[in-house]
Order: sequence, then structure tokens, then C-alpha cells
Amino acid sequence: MDINIRELRTRKDLKTFIYLPEKIHANHPNWVHPIYMDEWKYFNPKKNKAFSYSDTVLLLAFCGEKLVGRIMGIINSRHNEYRNEKTARFGYLETGEDEEVVRSLLSYVEDWARKKGMTKIIGPYGFSDQDPEGFLIEGFENRATIVTYYNFEWMPRFVEKEGYTKDVDYFVYKLDVPKEFPEFYRRIYERIQRKRNFEIVEFRKRKELKPWVKPILHLMNECYTGSSIYGYAPLDEKEMEDLATRYMPVLDPRFVKVVKKDDEVVSFIIAMPDITEGIQKARGHLFPFGFLKILRAAKKTKQLDLLLGAIKEKYRGRGLDVLMGVKTLLSAHEAGLEMLDTHHELEENVKVRAEMEKMGGKDLQALSCVSKKTLIIKTKKVQKRGQATFSNNWCQAPFLSQAPFLSLFFIKAK
Repeated sequence: MDINIRELRTRKDLKTFIYLPEKIHANHPNWVHPIYMDEWKYFNPKKNKAFSYSDTVLLLAFCGEKLVGRIMGIINSRHNEYRNEKTARFGYLETGEDEEVVRSLLSYVEDWARKKGMTKIIGPYGFSDQDPEGFLIEGFENRATIVTYYNFEWMPRFVEKEGYTKDVDYFVYKLDVPKEFPEFYRRIYERIQRKRNFEIVEFRKRKELKPWVKPILHLMNECYTGSSIYGYAPLDEKEMEDLATRYMPVLDPRFVKVVKKDDEVVSFIIAMPDITEGIQKARGHLFPFGFLKILRAAKKTKQLDLLLGAIKEKYRGRGLDVLMGVKTLLSAHEAGLEMLDTHHELEENVKVRAEMEKMGGKDLQALSCVSKKTLIIKTKKVQKRGQATFSNNWCQAPFLSQAPFLSLFFIKAK
């Protein structure tokens, strides 16, 4: 079979690239459409600053005139300079069940990266850790959360045959929202409250939250950079401003918790009600009525999705995770939510994972990033869902830029 790989040249090519997954996953009930308004912005160099410090190649695969696959190659120069690496990334790989198509797409990106002096390739990965990352390897019976990969079971196997091996695994836990907190949690929470060294800040309206968004992102930048979060590259001031502007409409203030000491933000947690059922019903389109289906799903859901969380390094191990966790679960209980999805937890983050399991968390999914040298590629592992827990080693769950734009729409705080 003769596979022809073509680089994207026109807006029509980009449209074909963006909408191909919808065709491939047409009969895949747990696959969730992207928000297409987001996709057009994400793949537009004029609107996505990551293109300004990255080399990229977007590819379509054809068998004759039949479209059979797509892939993106990325070299994030900022990340490579910061980490002193020569690493390329592949992402957004979509094909039918055909090893030759997978091989052809990966080979093209490998050759492209090798010519640019790269010695390793990882994937699936986007510009940063806040983009979709990691092949699903366990938990295929569960619906995808927003902007995460949801591949067929055969895809990781095909990629491994091309010489890729595990780089990192991720786990996703499902936690029940407890009616009563365990005694050890209650003791820690009460001790922090008595000492009054820290103040928890909660919100009801977006206008109350708005002044806190940039300090939250500054702390995220500090913590994720300092903790060497896998694949993370520091954001500059303009990127943080763009994130703040872009995601304010998405946030439900009830599920944002900030801890401050004096006037300094020292920790935060951000979660949001699960909206994936609404995105499926809207088929990824906000207009003319898609946003109403998404809003309706947010109000009906029983699940809270954890997006972001971080604690300033010098305050870790002092119970701030418990303080934020208890407040988040109380808000979830008040809103009638019954379960929490933890999003990605790195396999090596044993403290967080142990605490989740201590609270009754159950594996929901596992994802894996793979790597290959002389061009290397990485895979991730997602795990299953259980009951909510918060750790003493908090600098995790990078997920904010995986939330959809939803422009001027989202859940109104009750």
C-alpha cells in the first residue's frame, strides 16, 4: 500500500486535519469532540503564541486520494533551552487500524526532527503539559475528560512496534465525595483552622475571582517550573495574561480555592463540573445551541473534575492540601456532586497517589507517554476513578489550558 504524506498548506488542509478525528471515532461512544472554536485558535500561529518559539509540522496521510491519518510534529525550543535537551514531540496522531499508516506518519516526523538536530522524540504531547498528552492504556470503558487523548486500544501497540518505549505513566482516580471526612483529615483541618496562620479565600462570583487569576498563574509557573513537572516550560507574562483572559469565563468560582499568608498566594486548587456529556451532544460546536447543551450538562452532572493545584514549596507538608481539599469537597457536596475525577497523576508522584488510595480512590484510567532515541517518543498511563484525596506534596494536575474556551459561556455560580 502506497502511503503519501503531505504537509498542510491551506486553510482547507487545516480544516481536514481538525475534523478527521470525528470521522475516525464516529462509532466510539466514549470519545469526546474537541471544542472546534478552540481547535481553530490552537492551530493558528497568529493566535497561539507557542508557535512563536516552536518549530512545527502538520501532516496528512493519504492512500491514493483517501485520507487515512494525521499527525503533528513539535520542537518546543523554549522547553529544550530550559531543560538543555534536544527533544521533539509528536501529537494529535489519528489513523484507522493500519500499522503502515502509523509507521509512515511517525517516520516522517522522526526524519523532520532529526534534520533539525533533535536526538529524542516523545509523545503523544503538545506544546506543553497543558495540552493533550499520553496514550490511553487502561480504562477504555470510561468516557474521556475534556481535552485528553482517547485512542483505540491498538494504537499504543502499533507505536511500540516502531521502537517506542514507556517514558512516563499517568493515573486518573475516581473519588467519592464523602458525607463525613475521615478522622485524620478532620484533625489536620481543625489544627490549621486553630492556628490561623493561613487564610482560605473562597468565591461566589467571577468578579470576586478575577483579581486572583494572575497571582494563581504566577504561583503555578513557580511551582511547576521548580518541581520539573514533566514537559512543562515556563510561561511568560503575556502568556499568563492570555490564559487569564481566556479562562475566566470557564471557571466556576465555587470550585476555586486560594490560600494566602499575609498578602501572598501560597496555594490554590481549581476544579469544574464535568461537561463532557454536553460537549458530545453539541458535537464540539458552541453555536447556535451547543453552549446550551454544555451548560445543561454542567448543571446535571454528578462529577467534579480536578484541573489544577499547587502549593508553594516552603509551605508543603503543613496541611494546606487538606485545607483546600476539605473546602472543595464541602462545596461539591453543597452542589449535589457525588464524585471527583483527579485528572492526571504522575506515576512517580507516590505521595499524592498513596493519599488518594488512602481516601478510597479507585483507578479510573491510565495513560502513557512514550519516547524513542535518535529521536525518542513517550507514552502515558491513565487510571481509574475512586474517592477524593489531597496530598502533602502538591504541585500537580496541570490542566487549565485543557479546559475549553466556551467564550462568554459557563456555569453561573449558584
